[in-house]
Amino acid sequence: MVPTEYYVALSAVLFALGCIGVLTRRSAIMLFLSVELMLNAANLAIVAFARQWSAAGAQHALGGQTAVFIVLAIAAAEVAVGLGILVAIFRNRVSTDVDLLSEVRA
Repeated sequence: MVPTEYYVALSAVLFALGCIGVLTRRSAIMLFLSVELMLNAANLAIVAFARQWSAAGAQHALGGQTAVFIVLAIAAAEVAVGLGILVAIFRNRVSTDVDLLSEVRA
């Protein structure tokens, strides 16, 4: 059985990679991918802690999995709306560069 610390360390590495992606990339698609990577890293940590909690004999072992399901549903809605907005902007601007999108402000 793999210790929970390994899952949390992997989650921290994935979250850090997502943060680096958000801070350094200029393409809106890469920003979406980086945000999704950070959300999945948080989900991994939640599942790891829920698994450890259930191994300790807790009665409500599905609490972590329920939270992950909610986060995944919110992430899917965010991607659907975000990609819809991105496609609309790309049709008008023919670019997904975030620096060029600052002109969109009203």
